[in-house]
Amino acid sequence: MTNNEPASNSMPFPDLQFPENLIVEYVNLVRIAHSPSELIFDFAQLLPGLNRPLVQSRIIMSPLGAKLFYHALAENIARFEATFGEIPIPRGTSLADELFHSPKPPTPE
Repeated sequence: MTNNEPASNSMPFPDLQFPENLIVEYVNLVRIAHSPSELIFDFAQLLPGLNRPLVQSRIIMSPLGAKLFYHALAENIARFEATFGEIPIPRGTSLADELFHSPKPPTPE
């Protein structure tokens, strides 16, 4: 690099390869645990009628990797909201109550 070239701290994003048998799962719950050397993310499905959420995937990351993921996620959520509007956060008694409550009947006018 010469003195006239701008310094670049970012590396190009790698071209990802997806296996043909990749299984894509929907999750709506994550449990996060940590030790001094790693963060553990258990992604699960919380569905009505199930006694225990079914863990779909466990991801283990270094603290640095988790923090970089956190920043990338925040950046992407900001971009999403700039395009589609703010994502409302439920304010019920619990997230499960908000996700799995019975629909309210329409109010008569």
